[in-house]
Amino acid sequence: MAQTIARNFTIRNMLLAGILLMLAGDFMFALNDAMGKWLVASFSVGQVVLIRSIGAFIVLGPMIANQGTARLFHMDRPLLQFLRVVATTTDTGLFYAAVVYLPLADVMSFYMAGPIYVAALSHLLLGEKVGWRRWLAILVGFCGVLIILKPSSAAFSMSSAFALVGSIAFGFAIILGRLLRGTSDTTLVTWQTIGTLIVGGLLTIGAWRTPSALDFGAMLLLGVVSCAAHLMITRALKLAPASTLAPLHYTLLLWAVIFGLVFFGDVPGPRILVGAAIVVLAGMFIFHRQKVVETEVPPENVPKGVN
Repeated sequence: MAQTIARNFTIRNMLLAGILLMLAGDFMFALNDAMGKWLVASFSVGQVVLIRSIGAFIVLGPMIANQGTARLFHMDRPLLQFLRVVATTTDTGLFYAAVVYLPLADVMSFYMAGPIYVAALSHLLLGEKVGWRRWLAILVGFCGVLIILKPSSAAFSMSSAFALVGSIAFGFAIILGRLLRGTSDTTLVTWQTIGTLIVGGLLTIGAWRTPSALDFGAMLLLGVVSCAAHLMITRALKLAPASTLAPLHYTLLLWAVIFGLVFFGDVPGPRILVGAAIVVLAGMFIFHRQKVVETEVPPENVPKGVN
């Protein structure tokens, strides 16, 4: 009896820890996005991505040392590793390019469609069975994306295209992460950081502006915050069921609205709010159906953050 009580107490504590880590990780990602929007208003996207990537190694350095550098170069399926680096680099770069002109909540609304893209791509690329209910939710979710995008000659913008393509790249990155689930997080994050560092360096050529000590520190902090958020969410998924944590990830949209309003004076319009609500409801239904069909939502299907 005492052992059962102790076991239940431990499970409850792990569940609570997972929930708190997920909420903290999502808050950190939203903070990262707000900081990025503030910085790309004064510096090129390439410069922000370059220095952000350098800052990420403040967190990654000890992890690489603990794992050993040799493991970084002994990877399974190198072509898929390369494609994942391309997808995550595209995701990161286009996110920052989009927030130069669009409010945070608008861009985040596109990225909230990640689970919808994953469900569709899982069927097309992985051969996973998707029932008619989830296909219906996928179609409804795409309708929500179209409402946000408003693809008319009068409303369509290059920034919206950046957000849309970046969010699709984010979905591809999650799928490739599932295929590479045997690779350590340290190796995956290190190579994607190297990818963004290289691309950021190339984009900075001819567009460098010497930052102040405060701006340089803020860009380094951007990398630290992003890495910390990724690690928090990864740990949360090991402590609590993904089906419990998945709905909490949509707090990113709430934080995007709050930070956009407080720091940039951005108020989401009715079209963005309606489209985002459709996308979120469709995504949550997809998680629910996957839980019903497979008993538990695979951790790899939980969106792990935009950038």
